[in-house]
Amino acid sequence: MAAPQRIPKVAILCIEESTASVVYGMFDLFSGAGRDWGFIVDGQPGAPVLQPLVVGVKAGMISCANGVPIRAQAALADCLDADVVCVPELMVPPGEPLDGRFTEEIAWLRRCHAAGATIATACSGALLLAEAGLLEGCEATTHWAYSEAMQQRYAKVQVRTQRALVVSGEGQRLVMAGGGTSWLDLALYLIARFVAVDVAMQVARLNLIDWHHIGQQPFARLASSRQVDDAVIGRCQVWIADHYAEASPVAAMARLSGLAERSFKRRFQQATGMAPLQYVHTLRLEEAKHLLETTDEAVDAIASQVGYEDAGFFGRLFKREVDLTPAQYRKRFCALRRVLAPTG
Repeated sequence: MAAPQRIPKVAILCIEESTASVVYGMFDLFSGAGRDWGFIVDGQPGAPVLQPLVVGVKAGMISCANGVPIRAQAALADCLDADVVCVPELMVPPGEPLDGRFTEEIAWLRRCHAAGATIATACSGALLLAEAGLLEGCEATTHWAYSEAMQQRYAKVQVRTQRALVVSGEGQRLVMAGGGTSWLDLALYLIARFVAVDVAMQVARLNLIDWHHIGQQPFARLASSRQVDDAVIGRCQVWIADHYAEASPVAAMARLSGLAERSFKRRFQQATGMAPLQYVHTLRLEEAKHLLETTDEAVDAIASQVGYEDAGFFGRLFKREVDLTPAQYRKRFCALRRVLAPTG
């Protein structure tokens, strides 16, 4: 009998400078991943796919920056085996030095990273990574209000203010989201990377997290955890984002890459974690979902628009990947979007 699959542990760091909305918001999204979709589809919860845990210097109650008490479920010293460590924003003035502060938290971050954990930060939480020395020579992002101070204080960090999400460091184990509600994108990215893109999409839909405005299927692209390392594959990803509906897209990407098709497929898989055709299908299906939610176009027309001449094949693929037929999907999510749409 095969051993049960280990559920990734996600430690969410809570300090007095954290805000409850981000700490508990991340906790809720991670807890609901894999579980809540079943409630909607068939009335039965699914199996959990992540194990979130709120941690602090000590276990017990912490009064956060906005005065809301949060209970740390475990102490840092008792949580050294996390697969993912999440650092919410840091409520300190942008120019305020961190010397001598957060020494226990920084030491813990270093130990977790050295043990192989992925460290993910939201907003100004990236300051702790920089203070820990983990960002030297790496690209990074943070809230726009902290970018200048971060660049000045940590000269070896390559701050990319314009980027909402940066994945960098050895093994692509440093993940940073910019500011505001970008922690939502961060959480979805982590679900996509450590569980599956489809599960991240389910969480996005259940929680009405709007991702369409930043392009077709952003989470499939973000889930390509090593994409920034390979400029050739990255160029192909940029191209396919706008040309996914074209005929023979994998062959076209291979030509663009200048590689033999077999070499291209192997390199694409290594860079993104997805086979090229799977990547194309994911892009097409996510755009199809968007069209089903937001238009009254016939299913056959949508199939053709996203690149499938055979509407029957499109329907079977959609049902297999989404667990709903296109018509069922439209009935469920188009109606919900219309109810929530602003009036007047």
